[in-house]
Amino acid sequence: MTPPLRVAVVGGGPAGLYAAALLKRLDPAREITVWERGALDRTFGFGVVLSDETLGGIERADPVVHSALRREFIRWDDIDIVHRGHRLTSGGHGFVALGRARLLAVLHARCADLGVRLRFRAPAPPAAALARTHDLVIAADGAGSATRRAHADAFGPRITTHRSRYVWLAADFALGAFRFETAETEHGVVQLHGYPYAPAASTVIVEMREEVWRAAGFAGLGERAGPETLRRCAALFEDALGGRPLRANDSAWTPFRTVVNEHWSNGRTVLLGDAAHTAHFSIGSGTKLAVEDALALAAGIGEHPTVEEALAAYEEERRPVVESAQRAATASLRWFEELGGALDRPPRQFAFGLLTRSRRVTHGNLRLRDPAFTEAVEREFGCPPGTPPMFTPFRLRGLRLRNRVVVSPMDLYSAADGVPGDFHLVHLGARALGGAGLVMTEMVCVSPEGRITPGCAGLWTDGQAAAWRRVTAFVHRRAPGTAIGVQLGHSGRKGSTRLMWEGMDAPLPEGNWPLRAASPIPYRPGVNQIPHALDRAGLTAVREEFAAAARRAAGCDFDLLELHCAHGYLLSGFLSPLTNRRTDAHGGGIEGRLRFPLEVFDAVRESWPADRPMTVRISATDWAPGGTTAEESVEIARAFAAHGADAIDVSTGQVVPDERPEYGRSYQVPHADRIRTEAGVPVIAVGAISSWDDVNSLLLAGRADLCALARPHLYDPHWTLHAAAEQDHTGPGAPWPPPYRAGSRPPPTGRRDAPRPRLAL
Repeated sequence: MTPPLRVAVVGGGPAGLYAAALLKRLDPAREITVWERGALDRTFGFGVVLSDETLGGIERADPVVHSALRREFIRWDDIDIVHRGHRLTSGGHGFVALGRARLLAVLHARCADLGVRLRFRAPAPPAAALARTHDLVIAADGAGSATRRAHADAFGPRITTHRSRYVWLAADFALGAFRFETAETEHGVVQLHGYPYAPAASTVIVEMREEVWRAAGFAGLGERAGPETLRRCAALFEDALGGRPLRANDSAWTPFRTVVNEHWSNGRTVLLGDAAHTAHFSIGSGTKLAVEDALALAAGIGEHPTVEEALAAYEEERRPVVESAQRAATASLRWFEELGGALDRPPRQFAFGLLTRSRRVTHGNLRLRDPAFTEAVEREFGCPPGTPPMFTPFRLRGLRLRNRVVVSPMDLYSAADGVPGDFHLVHLGARALGGAGLVMTEMVCVSPEGRITPGCAGLWTDGQAAAWRRVTAFVHRRAPGTAIGVQLGHSGRKGSTRLMWEGMDAPLPEGNWPLRAASPIPYRPGVNQIPHALDRAGLTAVREEFAAAARRAAGCDFDLLELHCAHGYLLSGFLSPLTNRRTDAHGGGIEGRLRFPLEVFDAVRESWPADRPMTVRISATDWAPGGTTAEESVEIARAFAAHGADAIDVSTGQVVPDERPEYGRSYQVPHADRIRTEAGVPVIAVGAISSWDDVNSLLLAGRADLCALARPHLYDPHWTLHAAAEQDHTGPGAPWPPPYRAGSRPPPTGRRDAPRPRLAL
């Protein structure tokens, strides 16, 4: 018979206490001890927010704890957003909160009833020592975990310190809603996050950028929130507080730190809650995640024969959930970091952007929660009644797009000697028939040496131009109202490689051509060839190749031209400091690095008809240290706009092979948002935008003007028309081609309903 587990819990917060209670309840024979260095009646912070999903898990796992917590809950539905004196309220959200001290008291009582040993004012022995005398060591010792720090080589922590400082305070009255409010000071923007947690108490979090915190004099008052800090914070938000004072609880100004660990367990020791991961408080997930961790760990211990298997199952179950929450929290955190740029938006658009900042609330579910609020935002945006934002028109110079959907450029690697063939006709023609407002070609190369692979399409010969005219003629004739654009580019140092499916970025086994780039730096040292740095004659020749291709593109009757200055190709290679090490006028600071791309842009703009728009695709970040900064990306966008670019297509990365992108849903959108706000230029957002709900949300929040999607259009060439059908929209922004109109509604798939029961037996 297997002896009962001996369990040591390091840290007496919600995660550690709840894990101890669950493990003891599941097997009363277990010997469980919790070490907490603080006193029984001491805790930081004030209120905590839980979700109905979390509460359901608590109720199923331990009805006694759930019943005790339920008596403490404060519930409300509304979010108040105060924007320059305008208070906008959105309802239907559903929140539950209670005091952190009351939560801990409930868990203390439950642990005591079950026989868990609670040791207060008692620092725990080191985890390594505990592991020698216990079967399981639960490290629930918070974001600053000493256990994690002592075993960093095993857990592999990565801790990111962010740009804002915050302080947890409280006011002795109950706010009527979750409240977000901004104070615009001479030093910068300060924001308030507040919510009720008791009948006569509210949590009040004050947050501001580090530079604002210093300029406003808070740094001089010290990190601890003393009387003067409390007075100043209360004065900033006098209306929200009704003139009431604020109070502290060992409160201190802290920069938020995101904690990520490569591994959550080390032998018998496992990280729980904030020790394993943190998520910014603006999505209210810290305590929620900690409690859910405890539920999953306790279940895993009960379901698996060994501790090692249980810990592996716990991490496998929880890691995807936590990573999703951290992506949402990071999106929310960064929205607040860049809050100042959004303040000039109309009040309802600002409020909608705040509500949808984490991407967990979207246009679609906000319509369900609060249709009146959402319809008001749509009216302010300019949506005709019944028209989703994505099906409103948009104008670029002389081109009117009937909707906001763009089929993103996708390299097909299916041309012969640069000539597009039947595959291109079918691919682009099908997507044009599929309803998008704008369909883009792949990167069309301006010279044989500018190809990425032998399968790349080009526009350096009249024969290639004739083949492209076949494509544009089909689009204009059979999909009237759909615009087709061409993207011109040069591979630079990333050329002379195999087809993508034969080995991405791998050199050709034979027949390689010489490469040209800003600097003689290979894409992958020892793998890709060293390019030749372009001299003045080479720069001039490349510029003229772009201009000649633009003239051919105009003759092909393309509606829009995009200059490819992203992804590490030739022009991108001039813009990034990682790939441009020149010491002449085309290197150095951002002004020098911009010089040649702008020279090419000017030549193309002069060769392209004046009434047709031009866009520029850029990599707004290289996702690598020392690469293009956020500030430089705005400067790059401003420069192209000043030279006549009608919109900036904001992508990221693919400049260096050792990049570390922060992948996730719509992960590149914050860069587009920033450029749109700070440079004042229309933007095309791109990057893991996967649903029509995402498109509507981004447009309505003012974060993008157009949305480009690639993979969804590979999966479904009629993605845009199907999006219209799924939203019951039949307006001019989504006309079905006459031969396809019979398929404009999903086909019947059989009866899904069933007779309703009339009797209960």
